[in-house]
Amino acid sequence: MIFKNNSNTIKSTISIRETVKKMDVENKNSLVVINKENKVCGVFSMGDFRRAVLNGLDINKEISTVINKNFKYLNHGYSKNDAKEIFERNILISEIPVLNKKSELIKILTRKEILINYELGKQKFNLKDTTVIIMAGGKGTRLDPFTRILPKPLIPFGNDPIVKIIMDNFNKFKVNNFYISINDKGKMIKAYFYDHKFSYKIQYIEEDKPLGTVGALKLLKDKIKNTFFVTNCDILIHSHFPSIMKFHKNSKNDFTLVTSMRNYTIPYGVCDIDKSGQLLNMREKPEYNYLVNTGMYVVEPKVLKFIPKNKVFDMSDLIKKIKGNGMKVGVFPISEKSWVDIGQWKEYKKNLK
Repeated sequence: MIFKNNSNTIKSTISIRETVKKMDVENKNSLVVINKENKVCGVFSMGDFRRAVLNGLDINKEISTVINKNFKYLNHGYSKNDAKEIFERNILISEIPVLNKKSELIKILTRKEILINYELGKQKFNLKDTTVIIMAGGKGTRLDPFTRILPKPLIPFGNDPIVKIIMDNFNKFKVNNFYISINDKGKMIKAYFYDHKFSYKIQYIEEDKPLGTVGALKLLKDKIKNTFFVTNCDILIHSHFPSIMKFHKNSKNDFTLVTSMRNYTIPYGVCDIDKSGQLLNMREKPEYNYLVNTGMYVVEPKVLKFIPKNKVFDMSDLIKKIKGNGMKVGVFPISEKSWVDIGQWKEYKKNLK
């Protein structure tokens, strides 16, 4: 019997952009790609999406141009041990398609159903020796009037403050060491963590005055020896953090920005004209795609030397500085729904639903 669960499959003629949108909606890291003959012709994952973006490929092209055709699969009549071996040897694979003799999809096996100790595989990709710095010194004026009373990191998002959710997300990969930069209402942040007695190791970077979005990092120049994450305190990233770190290391970057693909639709017909004012073309409600900075970064300690002492210095200033000194700045794209920006009311209310 041919497998017909549409949430796990995508037609090969669909665009890359629409495929990523579907992955967001269905909460999938990969999809099985089906051609016009209803045969499996490949698999598309978020890794394939990142490679397409980084190679400058037009994401309106058909997905067939970027799919992985050398994917792992099993034939009908497979044994459970066959599936177990694939999952254990390929830690990032979460699903395995099962095909019949005609290369038609008859089943999809998941890591959870095959591996008894599902978490065992995840432990190979942990970040237990990694430090995360949470930039929480701003006043949070975009979330006024909440931030007249609470510091931005302590604003609740569901049942927990934003900063606690950020730390919990990193702790899934064994991160336990955190620095929190504080200034405005910093005593309230300290009191929250003192009262709750979490198991995390938390240290504070205390600004005497506002130092911009990155100026406080100068205070860590001689304290951090290994590659570290920096994140704003008003964003949530739903991604595999070890994969971000692996990309950073394999690319030999000095600094990596985590970016999100954002789709914007112009709600009008857009007119293209020539120099004489004659209409060339009219495009009805066109869509544009941009890679947007999410506010999360992977940083090498040597970058900190470029931050001036006791001066206002923003992340954009730091990036210009390190690029100007010939250092490598990379980009790690994630999907639109993998980034939740809760630093402004409109986005906060939208994502709270």
